[in-house]
Amino acid sequence: MGQAREVMDRLTEAVTTARDPKAIAECFAQDAVAVTPDAGELRGRDHIVEYFEQVAEMFPQPTYTSLRKYETGDTAIDEGFLGGRNTGPIALPDGETIPATQREVRIRGCDLATVEDGVIVSYRLYFDQAELFTQLGLVPEAP
Repeated sequence: MGQAREVMDRLTEAVTTARDPKAIAECFAQDAVAVTPDAGELRGRDHIVEYFEQVAEMFPQPTYTSLRKYETGDTAIDEGFLGGRNTGPIALPDGETIPATQREVRIRGCDLATVEDGVIVSYRLYFDQAELFTQLGLVPEAP
């Protein structure tokens, strides 16, 4: 196992099992950049940690089921399912929030972390927002 894999595994643990903002921060470089489907581009460790704290507020007891783990050079790649019950307010991109739906979700996602000197410098997260909002009951299911 290389450095990228080790850091990605620590991040996954910090986000899901430990739910530890300090441990999340320790995974990222001060000037790291993250790209997410819902928040867009986040510049800097503090903004990235803030994003993960919002997710933790929406889903305070998340689960993660790994499907595949890869590492190539300085980049770790994970594919899996993030699940949980939405018991906290849902943050929207415009800064507004809507009340929790109390619904269970299970969303397939993929994330990539590029690591330099033991910390993530570039992070990319992919998941289907339409599927998330459908499972939350916020948009109707497709016929």
